[in-house]
Amino acid sequence: MSLQTLLPEEGKVYELLLVTKTNVTPVGVVRRGNILHFKLFEGRSFEDLKAWPYAVLHVVDDVELLVKAAFNFSLSLEFVPAEKVPLQRIEGFSWIEGSVKCLEGLIEDSLGSSQVLRCTFAPVHVGIIARPPRPLSRADCYLLELAVLASRILVARKRGIDSSKMLDKARELFGEYERLGGRSETAREIMRLLGQEYL
Repeated sequence: MSLQTLLPEEGKVYELLLVTKTNVTPVGVVRRGNILHFKLFEGRSFEDLKAWPYAVLHVVDDVELLVKAAFNFSLSLEFVPAEKVPLQRIEGFSWIEGSVKCLEGLIEDSLGSSQVLRCTFAPVHVGIIARPPRPLSRADCYLLELAVLASRILVARKRGIDSSKMLDKARELFGEYERLGGRSETAREIMRLLGQEYL
């Protein structure tokens, strides 16, 4: 199977799970031809890729898994050796192994300036796992957006930036998540991180 089977549309941002030497984190990946591109902000994966230029990307259909990895919540995963790179991969999900080249720089947005690694990933092996189909849930879409927003709120607070409007939006997203049947403790844990203990 080819890379295009897993990531069919060029230019589209796919949320994948990145495994580096010491960490697991979600990352937005864009395919251009046979090369993948992504950005990493400061953290363990950032440091891993500066020191060890290999990674494994996983295609997951479990939004809660992506969110838990983003916040370093407890994960229950099984790892096995990768086929072509000196790393472990997560068992049970389709995966892409490759070598990574990164360029360190700064990125500016509404929260200020941040260190970033701009990475190009050259695939050397693609593995396809057959899994039972899992239906798309609108609640999961809200959970993913809540997680992205919550991570920005935490950065804003760390930098002394007013996050009250973002917090209002987070409450709204959480409300929609529950309205659509979302019952995950992960969503509540995110809200607790934001100081919303009453939920």
